[in-house]
Amino acid sequence: MHWIDKLAWIRIENKKILSTRSKGKDTYYFPGGKREAGETDEKALIREIKEELTVDLIPESLRFFGKFEAQAHGHQAGTKVIMTCYMADYEGVLTPNAEIEEIAWLNYQDKERSSAVDQIIFDYLKQSDLVI
Repeated sequence: MHWIDKLAWIRIENKKILSTRSKGKDTYYFPGGKREAGETDEKALIREIKEELTVDLIPESLRFFGKFEAQAHGHQAGTKVIMTCYMADYEGVLTPNAEIEEIAWLNYQDKERSSAVDQIIFDYLKQSDLVI
């Protein structure tokens, strides 16, 4: 079994969740990414969100949301992703940057357009009455 360790920012506004689509892809992912050597969850997530969406997460608002796992999208069977999720407030204007082509606010009906681990998170958000 191979594991991919990722971090994600869970941002909900008006009962919709922020999602992103990378250039040349048709699947949506919650914004975030992988740690670089020696990075804490907080530092890695703040860096990734700045790179992808040009906004600054407010460190003191960062709070653990949950850990989810599923088959990694686009990888061979048996490759799992573990997604450690945080909620946080931000400063700035959300703007697609780097590999991000599109920012979208998705509702529960859009979950099939997302990766497997994001779909699990969508189910959790719906059960918790956080998304419509």
